[in-house]
Amino acid sequence: RKLNKLGIRSVISHSVNALTNGLSSQDLAQAQAEGSCLSLYRFDSHRSKKSNHHIEKLKIIVSDKKQLIDVKRGITIGRYASEGTILARNLINEPANVITPTALGNFSKELSKNSDSLRCRVLNTRAIEKLGMGALLSVGQGSINPPNFIILEHNSHLKNRPLVFIGKGITFDSGGLSLKSVSGIQTMKCDMAGAAAVIGAMSAISKLKIKQRIIALIPAAENMPDGKSFRPGDVVKTLSGKTIEILSTDAEGRLVLADALTYAKRFNPRAVIDLATLTGACITALGHHAAGLFSSDDVLAHRLIKSGQITHERIWRLPVWAEYREQIEGDIADLKNSGGRPGGASTAAALLHEFADTYPWAHIDIAGTATSKQLNFYTPKGAVGFGVRLLTQFAQDW
Repeated sequence: RKLNKLGIRSVISHSVNALTNGLSSQDLAQAQAEGSCLSLYRFDSHRSKKSNHHIEKLKIIVSDKKQLIDVKRGITIGRYASEGTILARNLINEPANVITPTALGNFSKELSKNSDSLRCRVLNTRAIEKLGMGALLSVGQGSINPPNFIILEHNSHLKNRPLVFIGKGITFDSGGLSLKSVSGIQTMKCDMAGAAAVIGAMSAISKLKIKQRIIALIPAAENMPDGKSFRPGDVVKTLSGKTIEILSTDAEGRLVLADALTYAKRFNPRAVIDLATLTGACITALGHHAAGLFSSDDVLAHRLIKSGQITHERIWRLPVWAEYREQIEGDIADLKNSGGRPGGASTAAALLHEFADTYPWAHIDIAGTATSKQLNFYTPKGAVGFGVRLLTQFAQDW
């Protein structure tokens, strides 16, 4: 960043000593590439005067030829992981009048057109209705911008059981009729950070040519107050057939994820991971230093925690015990979409688990880590892109 401010265009640096902290040459080169790329991030798409200062090239000198292949590989991984993270940051930072559910679908289509391995389908409102995704439809019915359901697939030609990543795509969350406060509503263009992270990870995975079949599902909607909006007291029927009583229209993320988690069953997945800016309760529990992890599978949880340790996108496992399920038992329907303030992150996860009971599942609540209020090392003020590098690392290790 200092060199960038000085107007430097090209930088030459030695590779980091391979003996540092016992890490491999590949790991260190990857860190060097990621730190360099991510720290230079600036979002100025809507500024009339754009910054002219930017480093265009970083050359890394390797003194030992034996390390050359490892360093090149590390730089490649670091570059593509950074590009995926920057893609996610850009999507999150864009205002909600630019990134609508339709725009998010169009972006995913365009991404697939420029990739050899990605294929994209976007289901419109009519297709969603025909499928029976009543929860997703109910959240989006109050907005002039219709909901859609994005299916982005890497290596669709492979017939093996896939990994499935699901990202919450609420492009703006007003809270609906349970309207948010003036301060609470200001950052709600960021409520699609889970979707952005999943799209960014799919971009990186595609460029790295990871030999897995991986599917991304993104339920996209805008939650707005209107005469057509769903109401507290309404009952919605999900794709699974289960019904949910609405206590708060501001607990909408778990509704759209419920339909996506049910849809994932048709792929007979090896594992399903969803990312969502889901609850303020998770911020209360963990602050802005870690995301909350909830999982039905210990092995899957351990793998995700390990990936997060490597990328420093840290996640901390929280319980999703049967007692939390009792808090969301419905009075006039199968379930209710809020279990009250106590254990709010866990009761939200308990509702998701109701729709993810046939495969290994993990839910990552990124409400506290999706954005930052200050510049910190390679993390900018604004959108962080949390989850891109974690999911990319997870897919590589899998």
